[in-house]
Amino acid sequence: MVIKLRFMKRSQKGKLSYNRCIKSLLSLPLIFLFLITGNGEAAQSLDYITKKDITFPSEEIILAGTLFSPPQPQVAIVLVHGSGQEKRMTRFAERLATHGITVLTYDKRGVGASGGIYAGPEVGTNNVDSTNLSLLAKDASAAVNKLQEVAMDLPVGLVGFSQAGWIIPMAATQNSLVDFMVLFSGPTITSLEQLRFQFHTNGDPNYWETHSEVDAREAIKKDPDRFQFTPIDPIHPLNNLAIPGLWLYGAKDIQVPAQRCIEQLNQLKEEGKPYDYRIYLNLGHNTATSSDETPVEDAILWIHQVLNSKKIL
Repeated sequence: MVIKLRFMKRSQKGKLSYNRCIKSLLSLPLIFLFLITGNGEAAQSLDYITKKDITFPSEEIILAGTLFSPPQPQVAIVLVHGSGQEKRMTRFAERLATHGITVLTYDKRGVGASGGIYAGPEVGTNNVDSTNLSLLAKDASAAVNKLQEVAMDLPVGLVGFSQAGWIIPMAATQNSLVDFMVLFSGPTITSLEQLRFQFHTNGDPNYWETHSEVDAREAIKKDPDRFQFTPIDPIHPLNNLAIPGLWLYGAKDIQVPAQRCIEQLNQLKEEGKPYDYRIYLNLGHNTATSSDETPVEDAILWIHQVLNSKKIL
């Protein structure tokens, strides 16, 4: 049995009218096949997820992606990449779509079928300076606009990974259509601070067995910068946002200092921001793609809880 939520269309300012109509305990037609997942959510079969390739403009280029649509969606999201030459995230989009979520995933600019020029160390350029991250935020905002065209009566969120911790807050401040955000291992520290920490841990998978939180904090604060550029500080847009947000961290992360980020999120929560987080003691940086599916399940559950609790205004 499923409770369906209906939303009025958005105003031109992108806000949802909360004249909802809740159809209580109406089962879907029998043509839809449902599976029950570990967290009790009803999951639709992939057989009934429709896929459509789409394109949309952003900053004088054309980005290419795919729209995944379940039969009766409750919410819509745009997936935002982490670092690297990332194409559209098909498998992750399919998983979310089976939980009543319409998903738009696209090839990063300069990758796959998307136009533009890719920036990253693989091609000898900086992908974490303010210029490139701001450009990627505009791409994410353009994707939200495209998604809203095809999902006009649905709340829209941004879900992203790692580097998206800098991109999503900027995109959300630029686009009032964004109703919530979910960030897997997303940094809340500046991009320069993150690089200090990453160089300090030096890819050592056993770093947290031989070092303390104090060691990490000292490195983040005092280690010399190997590169000079204008960094992004996500705290600025996070201070200006009022939408719900969820961050999911692995305690063994050696790319993003989870405890420092959680400390910053707690400060924002004390100031009244509707932010939440989860910490997984046995996981590292790849909270969205590890064999432990708990973070993804928690994110899906949180999205539906936010919808049902009427925190989206």
